[in-house]
This record gives sequence, structure tokens and C-alpha cells, in this order.
Amino acid sequence: MSEAIRVVVADDHPLFREGVINSLRSMPDIVVVAQASDADEAVRLVREELPDLALLDVTMPGGGIEAARKIAAACPATRIVMLTVSEDEDDLLAAMKAGASGYVLKGVSARELAGVVRSVSAGEVYVAPSLAFGLLREMSKPRASDPLAELSGRERQVLELVANGLSNQEIGFKLGLAEKTIKHYMTNILTKLQVRSRVEAALLAARVGLGQPGGGAR
Repeated sequence: MSEAIRVVVADDHPLFREGVINSLRSMPDIVVVAQASDADEAVRLVREELPDLALLDVTMPGGGIEAARKIAAACPATRIVMLTVSEDEDDLLAAMKAGASGYVLKGVSARELAGVVRSVSAGEVYVAPSLAFGLLREMSKPRASDPLAELSGRERQVLELVANGLSNQEIGFKLGLAEKTIKHYMTNILTKLQVRSRVEAALLAARVGLGQPGGGAR
């Protein structure tokens, strides 16, 4: 039997937060390890617990998107899902750019929410169907002159090593990070670069001069 998915839930409305926690706890494969009522507490608890997934309210005190940005930087192995009433495309885009891999509207059922937690923790990306078209439209716009502009410093470092031909295990050894952490960095890199594989990412990096000449991507 696989290990349960460990989740931190952050929302400033106690009744709603408890409802989410109770619905997730009713699932045998999901464990809520901590709960928070604001962004700072959410970031602190994620750093302490290192959960598989953080479920964050967009509008909680301190800002859920800012919390997502800090969590993505400090704990890249933790997947992030935003849970919100906001159908604003700007909020959605800001959340995804901050490092979120899921964006769920608060009207979802307990079963649907559990399904999102499972799929995102497994490496997939989820966007509420009513907002998916807007995200696709934004992603189809011409890219900036620097295609790597959205990457963090650590993501650029990982991509450079990929372009030099290193495997995830070798990159992890070189940077002193777990292979699982490198895999999550790669997921974020592929999403931000809008490419399907590490080979495409390496080729894109090579086109802009990132990586050593002659290094083949694996």
C-alpha cells in the first residue's frame, strides 16, 4: 500500500477550513498534518512538516499567492493547490506563476477536491474547467524575448545542468538535493517553458546559450 498524501490546509475561515479538513480526512489515502489561518503560518508549517501538498486560500491574510511563492522557493518538493472563490484570470495566472500546480474553486465537492489532491500530488496540473480556456489563451500568446525569464535562479541552475547532460540523480548529487526535489524542479521548469520533455527544455536552453557546448540531454 502506498504512503498517504500529507497535506497542510490554510484558510482564514474556521468553519470552511474545518469542513475541508474533515472531508479530506474521510479519505483513507490523505492525511492532514497541519492547518493555518494566514500566509505566514502556512509557510512556517510547510517548512516544518514538509508535506506532499499545501492547500492555500488565495485571499487569506498575508496573501495565498505570496505564500505559494515562498513555499515554492523554500520547499520545491511540496506541490501547491489554490482553493478560492475567485474566478479572476489574473489571480489564476499569478498563482501559477508563483508556483501553484492547481487552482480549484470552492464550490467543488469533497470527492472532486480529493481527486485534485491526488492528481496534483502525483505530478499533474489542475485548473478549474471554467478557467481553463483563459489559461490556455494566455499560454498561447507569444513568449517573451527571454524564454527563461519566468525561471527562478535555482530552476535556471537545474536547467543548465540538464543541458549539460546530467541526470536527475547526478544533478541532485551536484547540488546537494534529493532526486525527488530535482524531479519537482523539472516539473516546474517544463510547465514554465511550456515544453513536454527535458530534451525540449535542454534544446531551448542551448538556443539561449545556457549550458556547455556539446552537452547532450538525457
